[in-house]
Amino acid sequence: MKKYKAHIALIVANLFFGINFPIAKSLMPKYLHPIEIIFLRASISALLFFIIQQLFFREKVEKKDILTLALCGIFGVSINQLLFFEGLNLSTPIDASIIMATIPVMVLIISIFLIKEKLTMYKSIGILLGAAGAIITVVYGKELASGSDELKGNIFLFINSISYSIYFVIVKPLMGKYNSFTVMKWTFFFGFLFIIPFSTHAFTNVNWAIFNGFTWSSLIYVIIATTFLAYLLIAYSMKYVNSSVASFYIYLQPVVATLLAILMYNEKLSFIKIISALMIFAGIYLVGVKSEIKKSA
Repeated sequence: MKKYKAHIALIVANLFFGINFPIAKSLMPKYLHPIEIIFLRASISALLFFIIQQLFFREKVEKKDILTLALCGIFGVSINQLLFFEGLNLSTPIDASIIMATIPVMVLIISIFLIKEKLTMYKSIGILLGAAGAIITVVYGKELASGSDELKGNIFLFINSISYSIYFVIVKPLMGKYNSFTVMKWTFFFGFLFIIPFSTHAFTNVNWAIFNGFTWSSLIYVIIATTFLAYLLIAYSMKYVNSSVASFYIYLQPVVATLLAILMYNEKLSFIKIISALMIFAGIYLVGVKSEIKKSA
């Protein structure tokens, strides 16, 4: 029953993330710059996790786990969010969601190095396919004539996917020891600390007067749904499923993001985007599904 709930939590969290791509894009840069959204996400979520943990789930963490929690904050919050929003601001929702779909492959690669997960033939081919699809999306996501900004944005998004994958692997052992709120409290505390140096000039030129109902609701969605709730749901799920399984649900994100981007921005799916997405999905199938079938045979 708990595993069933964990899978439901992963579906909901990744639906939140998928919707986030076009919603967050609508806020930048007309209403808010990336660093301003990041500051609001990290600070408000850190405060919410702190209040709830202190009121209902008080527990101390062992000193030896503080460093790991700090690394979770760096890779899962600060680097992740800084590069994601900077990248999305320069790129497109569809490109961003396709690049983020490389995370399951990245999780496997990092697991091989950090926890010595076994590398099989299927996983090797899957890694190569996923990497090739990601490189195609990063470099050729749109026509090369579109300029260097989109290429820079795609590179930011790709590095972000690596950072988030590291977080996926290192946070898993902590979820077996502590309550989800405890892990998230410390993760966002450290993540927010590392964001502060980059946000010293935030909000100096924000024109709050031009915010409308859609803008405010979009900002609330980005902060509450895709930060506080989504991170909490994923943290809860990782108590019962491993990092690789949790990362597979990221494949919901490109589907949701693409549909909304077509509706909101009239984006078009180019042939190159379809091919690169299929390569990434094929890579994931080989890394996850095919490998599991062979293992159980």
